[in-house]
Amino acid sequence: MTNRKYHSPRRATAAAATREAVLASAHSLFLERGYAAVTVGEIAEAAEVAVPTVYSSVGNKPGILTALLEPALSDPANARTLAAVEASDNPHAVIELTAEGTRIAHERHWELVYGLFYRNPPGEPAVKAVLDRGADDYVQALTRVADRLVQLNALRPEMSRSEAVDLLLFHLGPHAWMTLVGERGWSFDRAQALIARLACQALLNDR
Repeated sequence: MTNRKYHSPRRATAAAATREAVLASAHSLFLERGYAAVTVGEIAEAAEVAVPTVYSSVGNKPGILTALLEPALSDPANARTLAAVEASDNPHAVIELTAEGTRIAHERHWELVYGLFYRNPPGEPAVKAVLDRGADDYVQALTRVADRLVQLNALRPEMSRSEAVDLLLFHLGPHAWMTLVGERGWSFDRAQALIARLACQALLNDR
């Protein structure tokens, strides 16, 4: 006799809908009141589910916050940007594509990334570990951009690969977007144009 696991598409659909309701409610409450001020009970009430359902469908508060952040870290725009960068033979286009790609990733998740993680970052160790992973991935992506510029022999002659990564992070990293768009109120279009122009001036050997 073979034991088979029972799989109900209807039950799976209901579970996915419950998870989405919990995450949507947590997203709204965290942005409205701040992470620390919101309880799991309040998330459950807003999602119209029981507290144990929140834990079984998503997890505890750090788990919920981690789940909310995950789409920003795994955004497919990141892989598409790197593929375009590595296919380009134009150094200016390499930087402009990177500026556009980082803009898309930030703009798509702006409410959460700026409104919650940048302005008032939660102190949960589990969440910090996810944020640290995101920061490492960002640097690794910019390292691939720097490598492409090295391959194209496009960097200023006095600039090392390591310095190129640092300058890419300075010009194209999260803080550039947070400062210009978040704190100074620039549009994403205006910020992207400036960031790309300054990065080209800082890194490329145009002589």
